[in-house]
Amino acid sequence: MRKAQEYLTELADKYRSMILEAEQYIFHHPEIGFQEWETSAYLEAKFESLGYTLIKAGDIPGFYTDVDTGRIGPCLLILAELDALPCDGHPDTRNGIAHACGHNAQCAALLGIAAVLREPGALDTMSGKIRLMAVPAEEINAADFRETLRNSGVIRYFSGKDEFMRRGYMKGVDLAFLFHTATDTPYDFTGIKSLNGSIIKTFTFHGQADHAAAGPHLGVNALYAAVLGLNAVNAIRETFRDEDHVRVHPILTSCGFAVNVIPSSVSGETMVRASTLKAVYEANRRVDRALKGAAYALGAGLTIKDRPCALPEHNNRQLMEIAKKCMVELSGTEKVDIRNDVEGRGGSDMGDLSAVMPTIQPKAGGAKGRGHGSDYNIEAPDRACVGSAKAQLMLAEELLREGAKEAKRVIAGYTPLFASQEELLEALDAMFRETEVPMEKL
Repeated sequence: MRKAQEYLTELADKYRSMILEAEQYIFHHPEIGFQEWETSAYLEAKFESLGYTLIKAGDIPGFYTDVDTGRIGPCLLILAELDALPCDGHPDTRNGIAHACGHNAQCAALLGIAAVLREPGALDTMSGKIRLMAVPAEEINAADFRETLRNSGVIRYFSGKDEFMRRGYMKGVDLAFLFHTATDTPYDFTGIKSLNGSIIKTFTFHGQADHAAAGPHLGVNALYAAVLGLNAVNAIRETFRDEDHVRVHPILTSCGFAVNVIPSSVSGETMVRASTLKAVYEANRRVDRALKGAAYALGAGLTIKDRPCALPEHNNRQLMEIAKKCMVELSGTEKVDIRNDVEGRGGSDMGDLSAVMPTIQPKAGGAKGRGHGSDYNIEAPDRACVGSAKAQLMLAEELLREGAKEAKRVIAGYTPLFASQEELLEALDAMFRETEVPMEKL
């Protein structure tokens, strides 16, 4: 480890108490996407107390700020995510919401990074700019709420990074990283090759209410149609190709209101995930066909709404190798597990960034339990938060030192999926789709 990086890691230790305090505050104030007002306000106050001037989203939570080294070079984006997720049964839930994915650790690490970069001499070896960004709504849930925001003109996209991109908050950014949190691992840092892309789908079966005992022949049971639709989706699972890594996981969000009334409206949500956009589109077509078939079979009506969720995420190999070097120097070879041949099955809107700039999303250890599960917790906050901040600071310095030589090498070797952020947003716009099946006339 070079002296400049040693200095940055020592400064991170200086702010250990502040970092760990932030992790706990955010953990005990969980909020879902586009509702993270307390979390955002807490971080905004902390950043401003450090002397930062923030660009705040305003009508949604989140903000960013630029750190200028005073020397010409690329712009490096470092992100953290503000949101928690619905997780009934978690011992630290608040209104059914809990930090069961480690975003609280991300935010605490970002605050530590911000504090270190304000210290004298912290930027002396770097060129270019560092943009620090706290972004909302990575987890996709509460689709009806997000649809309401979209219909009122507050947002266009359901994911926070896409919405921030639409607002121009990523203009001028050349490369990016976000350190997530790994669970139940002996390693301090892990990383994989890629994650799935996805479409979020909401569906409503429309029926005809009547007395469930006296007039079942006069009604159309929307719940039966929905159940048949879910069974049809299950029946097509074996038709998905193994190499496409398709994941479809529907839930019903409303199922009727009285046992003696035939349900007239039943709604649900699902995500359709796959490892390539082509596979996402094909799996989505088959899921639509299964749902439509159920509607036709029962004579029910059906409304399907598709919304873009995330593109497949491809961690940039060159950038990951540079990150690995920093991780090894910080923790030792035996504490780092970077696998550039492993494909994940989950997803993240970091995938959208990876389509227009070199991007990585490695993970820092320190969490315990099942991701998105009721037993998830940051068990070792020094690893998950302070250690993460140190690795990110080292990586930023490694990329931007010597006139940002390594950052420029990564940028030069990257081929984007889309030529510009605007072209990416146009592709996302094309994913908005609504389908109607009329109810059979009685």
